[in-house]
Amino acid sequence: MKEIIKREFIYLWYYADIQFRQIFTYYIVGIFIGSFISVFVKNKIHSALTNTNEKKWGLLGIVPACILGIISPLCMYGTIPLASALSKKGLREDYIASFCMASVLLNPQLIIYSMALGNQMVLIRILSCTLCGIVAGLLVNIFYQSKNISFFDFSKFDGKVSNRDIDKNLFIRYIKNVLRNLKATGPYFIVGIMLSAVFNRYVPEEILTNLFGGNEAFGVLMSATIGVPLYVCGGGTIPLLRDWLSRGMSVGAATSFMITGPATKITNLGALKICMGMKHFIIYILYTIIFSLISGIVINLIII
Repeated sequence: MKEIIKREFIYLWYYADIQFRQIFTYYIVGIFIGSFISVFVKNKIHSALTNTNEKKWGLLGIVPACILGIISPLCMYGTIPLASALSKKGLREDYIASFCMASVLLNPQLIIYSMALGNQMVLIRILSCTLCGIVAGLLVNIFYQSKNISFFDFSKFDGKVSNRDIDKNLFIRYIKNVLRNLKATGPYFIVGIMLSAVFNRYVPEEILTNLFGGNEAFGVLMSATIGVPLYVCGGGTIPLLRDWLSRGMSVGAATSFMITGPATKITNLGALKICMGMKHFIIYILYTIIFSLISGIVINLIII
């Protein structure tokens, strides 16, 4: 019995070590770049969002709002108070919707992490998340803003945005931000590595192919479904996606997972629920799932 346990431990350690060596550099670089943007660039990003509204871009302003959402380093519990403050300053709701949707799905740190999946997956992730944010803004404009109906309810916020990066010494502020990032994401990264090792060792490749690749439409649906309970941290899912893609997961299924996962992450849902009524919250969930399914199927049709 001891020999069996020892053998399995060696196998798991071997698979985990390979994944760790292949992904760790992307993880660390993502941490340092994400913290740099958070400390030195964040306020400029938020000012640019306000300027977009003031320049009266009209409907076209949804696009820069979406891009600013992607490059914003804030988590959802930081994004919502910011959106509330900007709303009180008169920022259009379609801009807010595009900014928040994009911010939920992607950030600079996660883009760096995703490089471990290959250039194709990085490009697809950026494009699909950008499109998701833009479409969200368009829909809010068509069905709400144009009819003078509010989609968001920021009445529970006082319009103030908390900021933990307050140390007067910029270098110390940066180091503290890096350490907070490591503390927040490190455990999930390690768990992701270990789970990928377990999948690699004990889940046959044909099962993953049948679930996520063989029947492409079914694979996309399955991927969108498991993205809801399984996604906890972006860094923690990269090892899993890397393993699944190498063993038969279709690109479309991975894309669907990368949309439904962060969009329905429990902490993100908790933050979004605060500024939406139940009806709009359900609309958000349905939109996310439908968009992820369509995106995954279209990508599988394009990438043969």
